[in-house]
Amino acid sequence: MKELRVALFTGNYNHIKDGVSLTLNRLVKFLEEQGIPVLVFGPTVKEPALNHNGRLVSVPSIRMPVSGRGEYRVPIGISEEAKRELDEFNPTLVHIATPDRAGYKALLWAQKNNVQVVGSYHTHFTSYFKYYGLTPIEFLAWRYLSWFYNSCTHVYVPSQSMIDELKNHGFEDGMKIWARGVNTKLYSPEKRDMDWRRAAGFEDDDIVVTFVSRLVWEKELDTFRHSVQQVASKNPKVKPLVVGDGPAMAELQKLMPEAHYTGFLEGENLARAYASSDVFLFPSHTETFGNVTLEAMSSGLPCLVADATGSKSLVEHGVNGGLAEPENKVDFVKKLSIIVSDQSLRDKMRKASREKALEYEWDEINGQLVQNYKEALKLPVPQTYL
Repeated sequence: MKELRVALFTGNYNHIKDGVSLTLNRLVKFLEEQGIPVLVFGPTVKEPALNHNGRLVSVPSIRMPVSGRGEYRVPIGISEEAKRELDEFNPTLVHIATPDRAGYKALLWAQKNNVQVVGSYHTHFTSYFKYYGLTPIEFLAWRYLSWFYNSCTHVYVPSQSMIDELKNHGFEDGMKIWARGVNTKLYSPEKRDMDWRRAAGFEDDDIVVTFVSRLVWEKELDTFRHSVQQVASKNPKVKPLVVGDGPAMAELQKLMPEAHYTGFLEGENLARAYASSDVFLFPSHTETFGNVTLEAMSSGLPCLVADATGSKSLVEHGVNGGLAEPENKVDFVKKLSIIVSDQSLRDKMRKASREKALEYEWDEINGQLVQNYKEALKLPVPQTYL
C-alpha cells in the first residue's frame, strides 16, 4: 500500500481559535506522533491566535465580508509558491476541511495528479444564512456543497444526526463519522472551585447556568438570555455565567447586566468555569457536533441544548440533560425550569454526562480516522466533471 502522506487544506488553522482550528491542530499533532508526514495549507495573519502544530503553508485570503465575522479569513486560491510546496511534498492523500476556493483548487490538483481526496464537514454553513439575509440563495449553496463533497472518496462528519441531514440535501455514500473528543482529565468535575464561584459573586447555593462559546447572536444568545431571566424571575437562586468573547458581548451585557462575564478562557481556567457551574445551557443549532457541550458533559454538567444536528447526538433527553425545540424560547424556559427545580435530577444528570463523555477519547477517535485514510488509499480516485 502507498505511504500515507497527507496534505491538509483548511480555511482556519491558526488565525482564529475555534472548534475547527483546535480539532485540526490536534489531528496534525496526532499524525506526526504516528510518523505520518503532513503539510497544512491555510490562511495566515501577522499575529495568529494560537501556536499551530506542524508546518503551515500560507494561501491567499481575504477578510470574511460578513458583519461581525471580519476576523475570519476566506481562502481565495492557491499561490504558485504554495502549489510548488504541494508538488514537492507529493502527498498520497489530500484532506480538504473547507470547501472554499483553495479547497476547490486542491480538489482539481488531486484529480489531475490522480491523488486520493477526502473531505471533512466542520461547519454547518447554511444554518448561518438567515442571520445574514442569505436565505434566498441557500439552495445554491446546497447544490455546491453536495457537488463538492460528492467529489471526495470519503467525507468525515462529526455525528450521525449530521449525516442524516446531509443525505437529505443530496450528499451520497462515503460519509463516515469522525467524532470530536475531549480531554477528560482537564475537563473534570474535580475542577469545581467554590472559592472561584464566590469571587465571581455567586453564593454557595446558587444554581449557576452557563453559556460557553464565541459571543455572536447566531449562537442563539438571546434564547440563553431570555430563558435564564425568565427562570430567575421565579427562582432568584438561578444566576447566569457567560464564558467567551465576541462582537455581541457589549450588547449582551446591556441586556443581561446581572450575568458574570469571564471573557475568553482556555485550559485550566475554562475547565474550572465549567466545573464550577451547575447547568450548561447552549441553544445554538448551527453546530455540526458541539465541542463545548462535550466539554460541559466531561465536567459533569446537565446539558440543555437545541434539539438539532450535533447536539442531539450527545444529549439524551431526561438522562444527561434536555433537548428543546430550536429557537423556541418557551420550550427552553420550560425545560430549564424542570432541571433547576430538581436537585436530585441534576445529580443524576451530572453523573450520566460524565460517564458518556468518557467514551470520547481523542486518540481513539483520530486513530479511527487514520484507518479511514488507509482505507481510502485502497480505493480508486473519483473523477468528476470540473
